[in-house]
Amino acid sequence: MTPPNSGQPAATHEPARLPGASIDVQQFIDNQPFSRFQWIILILCFLIVAADGFDTAAIGFIAPVLAKEWGVSRAHLGPVMSAALFGLAAGALVAGPLADRFGRKSVLVGSVLCFGGWSVASAFSTSLEALTALRFLTGLGLGAAMPNAVTLMSEYAPTRRRSLAVNAMFCGFTLGSSAGGFAAAWLIPHYGWHSVLLVGGIVPLALAVLLVFCLPESVRFMVARKAPAERIAAALSRIRPGALRGDERFHVQEAAPADAAPPATSSLRAILMPRFLSGTVLLWTTYFMGLLIFYLLTSWLPTLFADAGYPIEKAALITALFPLGGGIGTLTVGWLMDRGHPWRIVAGTYALTGALVYAVGHGAGDLFLLGVLVFAAGTCMNGAQSSMPTLAAGFYPTQCRATGVAWMLGIGRFGGIVGALLGAQILGLGWSFGKIFGLLSLPAFVATAALLIASARPGTAARQAVGQHDAAH
Repeated sequence: MTPPNSGQPAATHEPARLPGASIDVQQFIDNQPFSRFQWIILILCFLIVAADGFDTAAIGFIAPVLAKEWGVSRAHLGPVMSAALFGLAAGALVAGPLADRFGRKSVLVGSVLCFGGWSVASAFSTSLEALTALRFLTGLGLGAAMPNAVTLMSEYAPTRRRSLAVNAMFCGFTLGSSAGGFAAAWLIPHYGWHSVLLVGGIVPLALAVLLVFCLPESVRFMVARKAPAERIAAALSRIRPGALRGDERFHVQEAAPADAAPPATSSLRAILMPRFLSGTVLLWTTYFMGLLIFYLLTSWLPTLFADAGYPIEKAALITALFPLGGGIGTLTVGWLMDRGHPWRIVAGTYALTGALVYAVGHGAGDLFLLGVLVFAAGTCMNGAQSSMPTLAAGFYPTQCRATGVAWMLGIGRFGGIVGALLGAQILGLGWSFGKIFGLLSLPAFVATAALLIASARPGTAARQAVGQHDAAH
């Protein structure tokens, strides 16, 4: 990955400060090159997201063996397969307000301990009912981890490279999911399906110990919560040792006084206040539609291609191309967001996704063309969807940022659930291949429209990335 500070050297010389000067922490971060300390934060958040991806995908890899060993039909595995999705939604909805009240680090460590511990417990399940309950509990931790990793990383990244840094962190999810497949292929024949869940639990538990000692609390959160200046200075000094004298005061300057939530207002109430409400609803709509199409396609593409007359092995191969370009799309969109209007760039990526999905429905006659279209659609889809938390983190002020990101992710999870269920209904309509994919492209265009409407709102452009509005440079 290109270092976040490459291409645009940061200013490392700051004007002399008077004793007891008040420092805007975001401006301080923006004035430094991307430090070793920030790389450590990025790597730790990447590992959290990778562990999240491994555990989220684990049940899919063990399902065939589980059905055979327990003598149940695959239909009976439905509740087990969906339990974690419901847990993911619930965990995200709860974790955001908790992080805005108690801190990003504490909730992150707790969430990693949660999904690691319940994954280990899941390995010892002896019934479908027990496994379903434990997968739900695992999902609670998984859902809580993602939004807080996004929030913490966004609050430590310099403005000029924030989108790229957060999107690079998101690549961990795809890597973790892929690692789960490779691990399952080796572990299951040697140690059984239990071993996949054990690995998916032991690794996060070890990571949680590392987080306790190496992961810092967000400096923006500490300022918002009026933490001791010495604690804030200690964190900033790890970005640039020797830059502070020890008598400074710290603040975070939001876009305007009206953009900050009143101190007595709960973080959930804050994201629903009139100044944020329309943007909140449009972010929820976009992420819901994005996950609807993502889960619908990943769940039902093999069946759709098989119904179109392709042999099952070719259907599986074409489907595997859909997530393959996820990392490319995520990093590319993040790079573009740092150089243009983020909302319109992501909106354009959703529009391109919709056009490519529509084109897939009309490229069934040529296997090579179909593969190219599926790969391109997946690259755009992953790039757009993975960039949404960056938009949300930039839209909300510090006091309610974790809640804003978490609730967008949580509401969006229901889009994934709807997408997985909707596929069966669509297949039952008996429509042609082209007509089905024409319908499947619509959620992407709805997402495009929602972001374009949001980007046209007064004030959205000013809050397009965390920190761009925070300091008067």
